[in-house]
Amino acid sequence: MATTTKALGFDPAQMFGDLQKNWGWLLALGILFLLLGVIGLGMSVALTVVGVLYFGVLLLIGGGVQLWQSFKCRGWKSVAWHVVIALIYLVAGALAVYDPLGAGIGLTLVIAIALLVTGATRLMMSFQLRPAGGWWWVLLSGIMSIVLGVIILAQWPATGLWVIGLVIAIELIVNGWSYIFVALAAKSARAQ
Repeated sequence: MATTTKALGFDPAQMFGDLQKNWGWLLALGILFLLLGVIGLGMSVALTVVGVLYFGVLLLIGGGVQLWQSFKCRGWKSVAWHVVIALIYLVAGALAVYDPLGAGIGLTLVIAIALLVTGATRLMMSFQLRPAGGWWWVLLSGIMSIVLGVIILAQWPATGLWVIGLVIAIELIVNGWSYIFVALAAKSARAQ
């Protein structure tokens, strides 16, 4: 079996390296992410607050470093714009830290609009791709984006309290499952 997989261009030792020996650690990480995601599903408002606070702190750090760095750029023609961007980061970060629920509501509106625009773009793209096979996957993706955008907007601003937390929880779950399956594949490849 190992020669067959190598003949097909799949060499487990090259693909997984030391993960074949240490697959259990990745499996444990996958299970941890999966559990955190499931817990997050039940705490989506709290996860939204934590996610927005984290985002706000990152903006404050990035804006502060950029502002500090802009004073080291004397003679640069774009230093004023560099400062403006830093100040925007600082203000946005301060607002997110001061009022994470309000910032979450605002970010959710941006997400909903982005879903609608992306969905409409995918619909147009799918009709251009219609002669090609598989064009309907692009169509389905566009429809799903529009449906999600409409669902979020239909109940906005209330959706702003939980959508970001839900997305984070789903990401943790998907990431957990992917790590679990990669770990099991590495274990399986080790047995070959």
